[in-house]
Amino acid sequence: MGTFSHIMAGFSLGLRHRLQLRKILNETPDTTCILTLDPEALKSSGIAALALDFDGVLAHHGAPTPLPEAIEWMRRCEALFGGDRIFILSNKPTEGRRQWFATHFPALRFITGVRKKPFPDGLNMTGELAGVPLSSILMVDDRLLTGCLAALVAGARPCYIRNPYVSLGHRPAAELFFMLLRRVERCFARIMAA
Repeated sequence: MGTFSHIMAGFSLGLRHRLQLRKILNETPDTTCILTLDPEALKSSGIAALALDFDGVLAHHGAPTPLPEAIEWMRRCEALFGGDRIFILSNKPTEGRRQWFATHFPALRFITGVRKKPFPDGLNMTGELAGVPLSSILMVDDRLLTGCLAALVAGARPCYIRNPYVSLGHRPAAELFFMLLRRVERCFARIMAA
């Protein structure tokens, strides 16, 4: 599927789920990052597995490894959920990242070989591999029209990271592009649901 058709699918699915996207946006504090997510509270709320985006969620865009504070948070999650119930569901799963996780979180799995978010394929595979219902999977993503939308389409739970990791010093053009894209998505959610 080409980039243009992927973008169009995102907007089409976004229109169908516009009220839910607006609700996510309105209910998510500006300070939400993974460090504001308490793993114990997630488990208590019925979450059985985590699907994590990488860029913006675990590190700045294009980083080869998660940030130290994200690694610590993931260790806490691993202790509670088990490494086999934590998945990386990124539209850019690089080989370097896979190798890093294979060394440091060997039970964690990358979801690949499926259509990119916002299609639900990756979350469907997550549910199958984890052996849990989709409604007990938390999709953690910094994008409304990719990960959060995929969660809505699949019947999983979306968690919007409104305060993503950004490093203008490492990849300024890419970071500025994604900052603009996130802003456009927020405007879309507000305007289309009005």
